Amino acid sequence: MEIKKAGSQASAVGLAERYTGAVRIDPLILDARDPSRVTATVVTFEPGARTVWHRHPLGQTLIVTAGCGLVQRLGGPVEVIRPGDMVWIEPGEKHWHGGTPTTAMTHIAVQEQLDGKTADWLEMVPEEDYRAPA
Repeated sequence: MEIKKAGSQASAVGLAERYTGAVRIDPLILDARDPSRVTATVVTFEPGARTVWHRHPLGQTLIVTAGCGLVQRLGGPVEVIRPGDMVWIEPGEKHWHGGTPTTAMTHIAVQEQLDGKTADWLEMVPEEDYRAPA
């Protein structure tokens, strides 16, 4: 058994090649230990912040804990997500997620590693594609 005390793991700033805008990442489970492959983080997107398009080899679960955000899968509509919402992203499904243009959003992201990797990071989401639904 191992206990990670609150505040014992440093927050990180989202990398510019993976995010647009101000993003804070707080680790929950950073390193999956065999036989587990699970990792988890708390991600906070400031207004206007979002991921780039990306895929997860084994899928991802998002659990919204605060604010109001947006999520979109390739070819689908931009969807609004709020606290208590859970989003399951299929393995290999191209998608993005983040805050709305005017509100921050925090979610817990849970995913598994495949060969030490949890995501394939792709291209930026163009401004004209990033918008809250009417």
